[in-house]
Amino acid sequence: MHIFVTGGAGYIGSICSEELLNVGHAVTIFDNLTEGHRKAVDSRATFVNGDLAKRKDIMTAVAKAKPAAIMHFAANALVGESMTNPSKYFRNNVAAGINLLDAAVEAGVTKFIFSSTCATYGTPEKVPIDERLPQRPINPYGLSKLMFEQILNWYDKIHGLVHVNLRYFNAAGASEKFGEDHRVETHLIPNIIKVALGQRETAEIYGDKYPTPDGTCIRDYVHILDLAAAHMLALGAEKSDSYNLGCGEGFSVRQVIEVVQKVSGVPIPVKVQPPRAGDPPRLVSSSHKIISQLGWKPKFPRLLPIIESAWAWHQKYPNGYGD
Repeated sequence: MHIFVTGGAGYIGSICSEELLNVGHAVTIFDNLTEGHRKAVDSRATFVNGDLAKRKDIMTAVAKAKPAAIMHFAANALVGESMTNPSKYFRNNVAAGINLLDAAVEAGVTKFIFSSTCATYGTPEKVPIDERLPQRPINPYGLSKLMFEQILNWYDKIHGLVHVNLRYFNAAGASEKFGEDHRVETHLIPNIIKVALGQRETAEIYGDKYPTPDGTCIRDYVHILDLAAAHMLALGAEKSDSYNLGCGEGFSVRQVIEVVQKVSGVPIPVKVQPPRAGDPPRLVSSSHKIISQLGWKPKFPRLLPIIESAWAWHQKYPNGYGD
């Protein structure tokens, strides 16, 4: 198949593109490189430097590519920033995304895979979180993703655009070629690795009095290669649906720090900071639905191989993509 990938120069999009190419799909990557990196674009893919906010750009690119399916990763994804600049999130994650949907309809695309998030659930009523729980986002980022999911429902009803929403928990790890290099890094694992590499002085823990075994927040981490595998399985879905993507097991901040110390062999100094507003104590996925319906089976369900792959990539590329 020919797959059109928005945000394919970013962390998740680049590795999903690599895996698509590895199994024989053709890939066109569309990215404006504000968050992504040109060096993260697989050389086997066709690259289009364009902006979803520019309607003509995306209409032309999709019409030219004539893809069988679209994978939509392009988005702004910083929760804290969304609380201070909601306009950016609704413009880029919703309004610009509508341009992509219209381009898909115009080009006759009938399959759409959407990079969504567990942030659409907000603070969950229970853990583990399954798809039956109400979606009550508590920040503009989560709301922007939920709004786009709702818009997709109408594009299916009106235009027949079959879509799969994949609600990620914490994507982590790396392939051998591509890894995590955000211009503003907020994710726990790469920031701890920066300490092991001597690029940061301490690993910061935001709150250590939560009702968890060691007092720190618990999160569900999913290997980026398992995430990519889920996207390829979603291409075979015959009707629109939504699936959570996590490993179903949570690890605390202190546990993550301990595993990075073990893998790197470097002591990690820790600094405890005040808790952040809106951080739930425990976020863990139930991925039973995608396992039972699409046959997804994570190859890396444990934290150790996830961090080993991330550490190997950051050792090889200590300055990331260097742009």
